[in-house]
Amino acid sequence: MSNGDDGPLTVYGDLKSGNCYKIELLLQRLDRQYQWRQIDILAGAARTPEFLKKNPNGKVPILELADGCILCESNAILCYLATGTPLLPEAAFERARVMQWLFFEQHRHEPNVAEARFIIRFLNQGETEKDRLAEKHQAGYRALDVMEASLSARDFIAGAEYTVADIALYAYSHVADEGGFDLSGYPFIQRWFARIEAQPGYLSLEEARTRHGH
Repeated sequence: MSNGDDGPLTVYGDLKSGNCYKIELLLQRLDRQYQWRQIDILAGAARTPEFLKKNPNGKVPILELADGCILCESNAILCYLATGTPLLPEAAFERARVMQWLFFEQHRHEPNVAEARFIIRFLNQGETEKDRLAEKHQAGYRALDVMEASLSARDFIAGAEYTVADIALYAYSHVADEGGFDLSGYPFIQRWFARIEAQPGYLSLEEARTRHGH
């Protein structure tokens, strides 16, 4: 599967970030060759003048194409790479439904599920940020409830087939427990995890970290 551009790719990312793991998952599924450039976000590597020339927003991931063109924002990168493959449907409604879940992931899911994980695992502020965590958990569980309801009626989040919407939501959902979320009451989400992990080319987060020496 290919989006038609087979030139060498460079990904600037940090696997502490689920947004970067998304890109890894998709590139493995597409069997695309790429170079990984580690950007340690906790050490401020995304705020250096050199990095900010590539992305003034100071965020990972970044995809750099062979001609030097730069693409930022994880879900935009997913859509670019998946264009022309079954992971991003061509039919207008099916594609719009995938986009619906990508917007949901960035506006309702990631700001809560991912943020709670970052506070607890990477900032070590679980005890000092209890009020903030409570807000993140309340909103995060609402997002998980929406996903559970959808997955009770279909195998994948946007329909019957695996798409980039599944990749986007899987990245942080499958490690939600690291942010203090209890997924034991979400059987459909857990079965969905298993279906994603059975996909061709699947690479676990730990395998990805080992691959890139982190």
